[in-house]
Amino acid sequence: MHYRGRIAPSPTGYLHLGHARTFLIAADRAKPGTLILRNEDLDTARSRPEFVQAMIEDLHWLGIHWQEGPQPSGKDTGPHAPYAQSQRRSPYAAAFQQLRQAGAIYPCTCSRRDLQGAVRAPHAEDDDEPLYPGTCRHRSPLTEAPTAWRFRVPDGETLHFEDALQGPQHFTAGTDFGDFLVMRRDGVPSYQLACVVDDAAMAITEVVRGRDLLRSTARQMLLIRALGLSQPTYAHADLYLDEHGNRLAKRDNARSIRTLRQSGLSPQQVRDLALS
Repeated sequence: MHYRGRIAPSPTGYLHLGHARTFLIAADRAKPGTLILRNEDLDTARSRPEFVQAMIEDLHWLGIHWQEGPQPSGKDTGPHAPYAQSQRRSPYAAAFQQLRQAGAIYPCTCSRRDLQGAVRAPHAEDDDEPLYPGTCRHRSPLTEAPTAWRFRVPDGETLHFEDALQGPQHFTAGTDFGDFLVMRRDGVPSYQLACVVDDAAMAITEVVRGRDLLRSTARQMLLIRALGLSQPTYAHADLYLDEHGNRLAKRDNARSIRTLRQSGLSPQQVRDLALS
């Protein structure tokens, strides 16, 4: 099968060395197949046009070239446009309705304050999402009131997958992760739902991303099954850690690709730093 991979940054800040590491690995694994750039800009509160332009420029400067998606020219290329998630609401809505009709999701009225006392999943560096206590599990999927929606996980089922970079993985629903959001109260789809729908629509054969998203893969496997989609393979790259052993954040501007470019480093030097 023809390989189709993707890199999918969110334009909520400048890309840093951690992003460079993952995206360089993704680009290398996509050779000689097709690499797609997807703009995951659903976080309307933090996504900014200047960050979209910066990520395209920085990736191109780094030597990463993609065949589909937004280009430095400002235009999309490829058969699956648009490649910005903010412009792809229709397929997310269709998937949501499919899950709702199947009874796979339920409305949730819990506020953040309600969840502050929730029992959390066992501590893990790669996941800090609260283990939802099931407060709203009894609610009918027929409600029409504005509300958030959660996927009902099959408690006790263990999801297995072979990761190309991390080896065999398994996570148990209801223990390692709980019922998770698929739609926010304001109608914005969650990362889990949008990612699954877009990966299927764009015929992605392998998902390459950071190790911090391993548990998200188990969640997404459940969505893929519920929606009757084909499951890609997975490769989760090790994270880039600072001198204290902490993973980088977008607020860490000293290690952003843009800052390193402006300091005079060459693309090869930044690539070497990212993969060191």
